[in-house]
Amino acid sequence: MAETKREIERKYESDDSGLPDLTGVAGVAAVVDKGVAHLDATYYDTVDERLAASSVTLRRRTGGSDAGWHLKFPIAPGVRDEIHAPLSDTLPDELAGLVRSRVRGGELLPVVRLRSERDVRHLVDADGGLLAEVAVDAVHAERLTPGGAETQWTEIEVELADGGDPAVLDKVEKRLRKAGVRPSASASKLARALAETAPAKKRPSGTGGKPVTAGDHVLAYVRTQRDAIVELDPAVRRDAEDSVHSMRVATRRLRSTFKSFGGVLDRTATDPVADELKWLAGELGLDRDREVLSERLTAALDEVPAALVRGPVSERLHSWSSAEHSGARGKLLGVLDSHRYLALLDTLDALIADPPLLKAAGKKPRKVIAKAVKKDFRKVTALVQQARELEPGTDRDVAIHEARKKTKRTRYAAEAGKPALGKPAKNLVKSMKALQNLLGEHQDSVMARETLRELSAVAHAAGESAFTYGLLHEREAQRAAHVEAELPGFWDAIKDGTASL
Repeated sequence: MAETKREIERKYESDDSGLPDLTGVAGVAAVVDKGVAHLDATYYDTVDERLAASSVTLRRRTGGSDAGWHLKFPIAPGVRDEIHAPLSDTLPDELAGLVRSRVRGGELLPVVRLRSERDVRHLVDADGGLLAEVAVDAVHAERLTPGGAETQWTEIEVELADGGDPAVLDKVEKRLRKAGVRPSASASKLARALAETAPAKKRPSGTGGKPVTAGDHVLAYVRTQRDAIVELDPAVRRDAEDSVHSMRVATRRLRSTFKSFGGVLDRTATDPVADELKWLAGELGLDRDREVLSERLTAALDEVPAALVRGPVSERLHSWSSAEHSGARGKLLGVLDSHRYLALLDTLDALIADPPLLKAAGKKPRKVIAKAVKKDFRKVTALVQQARELEPGTDRDVAIHEARKKTKRTRYAAEAGKPALGKPAKNLVKSMKALQNLLGEHQDSVMARETLRELSAVAHAAGESAFTYGLLHEREAQRAAHVEAELPGFWDAIKDGTASL
């Protein structure tokens, strides 16, 4: 079973290649010599180095106290999540799954071998507690792919103890800098090894720089959402908090972008991709929607006085919430390993590499993007107006739900347009988010009432009282009515949101 550890460390180099005296660093009572370890690590990647391009490292290492397979994901500068699996001859399935969104059908091959002689010191406090580990690594790197070379260097690595105060690293760095030690120019040993052992080759040409055309702006947003899906994949597999929701939002942003900017990207090419994104969002949302609704109903039940709770309402609610939940995660993992999902990622890559640009894509961005955002906003306006004119009931519920969906699309279009449109787009994003939340409260009430009617029917069939379900249903109806009453004034305050675009 793989274990995850948050690794917080800093790397340094110096012309002297030695470790300065760290005694006297504030809070450090002693520097304890822990001896020398001999480490031998083989790093794996695809031929085109997809993992390295994402600053992800995968290695099999022998020697030291943590021999085994190590997979590291970047979290922030100097911060990585390290997932450790026991030493084995082949890559463990769990780690293979965590890199699948990047590797896909590619083969993982040995790319670099690093052999290090690690001289370790422990910085401890007055009670002997570990504050940080400092190591001087003499590294020999050998590229294992054709045309590669070898290189060697010495570096200093300072890693914060588990649960330690990051201020310790600042204090150590202050002492190191005074001794002439400087931060390493490379983020990791692998990054340095790849750079220094790469075979000579012509660098690919490219325009680079900031987005210039409307197409540049739209594609930049598309690329950001594609990257988010790929990067969130391992977190979803590890069941990290909010990862499923965040990945679902990225798929929705992409799908909305293809629709909003149909004048920039040819929809005959993007519509099939949008259909697949809709499928993925649906798979991601199956368990999430039930979870959100369960939390809403549970909170509502908690507000009901005990004297008004008739029958095993809480138990019924829990049973409904738990239904099929145990199999939901396994189903989602199956989706992430499916050919259909991996093919979708490949399709997105291909679309970004060779985008189906229309004539408007080559124009200046402000006019083209503003036109698309205004078009989406007009659709929201029409739907809100329609909802206001309808009598309370199913038709109004549907109109409000459709308005909410178009509100999200307008919000995402404005997000994509912020670099080109500036503050007006930023303000519109804020307004659309607020409207989305208001309309979302209404839709949640609609779904809650539907669920309460189902639970009430089940309870009645079992000979139980349906009184409490009716009470909760009425409270949800009042919450929806409150939104409907608030909507006209809320909308009047924001309806001129596109005037300055």
